[in-house]
Amino acid sequence: MYDLWHTCLTNWLNDGVPPAQVTDWAANGVPVLLSTYARCIVGQLDDLKTRIEAAGDLPDHTKDV
Repeated sequence: MYDLWHTCLTNWLNDGVPPAQVTDWAANGVPVLLSTYARCIVGQLDDLKTRIEAAGDLPDHTKDV
């Protein structure tokens, strides 16, 4: 049962559910959740970079300076 719980929380985080929402559903605190599951979150880096670049907050390091 405990493994299923971990799988469920990991899947929610990997599907992009915000940690604050996951902690609400799981009745945990954000620090506890992230300290346990931060290394399990995969597949979101490209999306996050795209969102940051779209906002203009990430410098483009692919161009020569």
